[in-house]
Amino acid sequence: MATAKEAELLECRLSVEDLKKLQRLFLVRRAALGCERECFIEQAWAAVGHGSREEYGDLFDSVDVSREGWVDWEHLASFLLLGLFEKEEHARTAAVPRWRPARTLPATHGGPVQSVAHLGTSGRYLSASKEGTLAVWSEDLTLLKTHRLANDSVMPKDLWVTGMVLLANVNKIAVSFTCKEVCFYDLLSKQEFSCQYKVHSLCNTPISLHYWHHPQRPEQAVLSIGDVAGQVSGLCFRSALISLFERPSMSVEHDSVVSISWAELQQGRHRCCYTVTHTAHGAHWVRTGEPAALDPSPPPHTSQRPSSLVLAWKEVSTGPLRVTSFHTEKGLADLDYHPGLNLIATAGLNNQVCLWNPYVVSKPVGVLRGHVTSVVAVQFMLAKKQLISFSKDKVLRVWDVASQLCLQRLAGIFPKTPECKMLVFFHEERSRLLLSFNSVVLLLQAQEDTGRRVASHDSSVTCVLYNSLFRQVGAVCMGEDDVGMV
Repeated sequence: MATAKEAELLECRLSVEDLKKLQRLFLVRRAALGCERECFIEQAWAAVGHGSREEYGDLFDSVDVSREGWVDWEHLASFLLLGLFEKEEHARTAAVPRWRPARTLPATHGGPVQSVAHLGTSGRYLSASKEGTLAVWSEDLTLLKTHRLANDSVMPKDLWVTGMVLLANVNKIAVSFTCKEVCFYDLLSKQEFSCQYKVHSLCNTPISLHYWHHPQRPEQAVLSIGDVAGQVSGLCFRSALISLFERPSMSVEHDSVVSISWAELQQGRHRCCYTVTHTAHGAHWVRTGEPAALDPSPPPHTSQRPSSLVLAWKEVSTGPLRVTSFHTEKGLADLDYHPGLNLIATAGLNNQVCLWNPYVVSKPVGVLRGHVTSVVAVQFMLAKKQLISFSKDKVLRVWDVASQLCLQRLAGIFPKTPECKMLVFFHEERSRLLLSFNSVVLLLQAQEDTGRRVASHDSSVTCVLYNSLFRQVGAVCMGEDDVGMV
């Protein structure tokens, strides 16, 4: 009976010394066309000194994919390097996140947290809540200060923030309010978070904001606004680095707020930007959206209705807005986009997470099943090619996108609060997961990978159970309330 080592492929058992022997074999021959199959099998088997002739024949066939009948050292080395790269990539992406104990951040918000953002230039974090409190956190998530957003259109007690988004290329934040306004606050002004622009008199109440700027041409950007009437509007900026909007005249004080009506923008009275709109969601609330690196246009948005995933784009600034709808069941609560894989992940009210190819609208390319209640949030872990999903019953799952299997399940560590607004924000560079439950913000920090060994628990495993339906193993360890899926 072959041992586990002998059962591995020959190329996985070759040492550095074995590779040097194979390299010398090709250098000594100096043949213009390398080694033919029979010659390679006999000489490689004799030079290396282990393995069977059949294995060297299989190795030759794997290298000679074009069936030319010969291989050289360049072909063999390329094949071995590609195999090592794929093995390393698989080991990295299959690693299960190991989370440190959950930590609750200091209570600063009086209402539900509406948005969280990371300031890449300073390393700080921002969180905005419904009553207008803006909290500034340090790089290690220590509370630095709080600021009360001001809007002279309403009384402070009537202020209601519905969304916030970071405009990273111009160092500003955009905040939407129920008074049908979007205000732009400068992060670099001497007066903290001073309001520079105010877009007022929107057609409907905005409830979701999303922003995208061109990575090579940062002056081109899009602010996408979803509202309660199912309308998605895009503010497309032509010269964002110079000015988002035009100032009325030189007589206006530089520090004063520039007030702009939505009708002005629709009429094209500001040459540095233009608007686009679609109503493909009908009359249903547009909950969320996600910028996609296509062309300056409104990004994909979701609403709580069938066919609630809509992709809109413009090929040129003067062309018409094109809209594509995807068929979904029961509606969606959230979405995220992976530019490397070109996949859209959606959080379904039917307890499923779906993976979509933007060019295939008939059906999803993958369906991730396992949640027993509505999925409220999804977030890609871009580097690991994994997906985080969070459901209404406060269960977090981590999925491997390639195999579409659940790698991890976390439950029982989140606040036991009644039905509440939940938000998920994942900071890729620091492997930090921030979850909000109304005004409570919870931090999950992933530990750094210290070795190649994959461990799903920090202490001894006490119970293991196999689920044949999902082809997963559930394991519980000492001192843990959660179940890890392997």
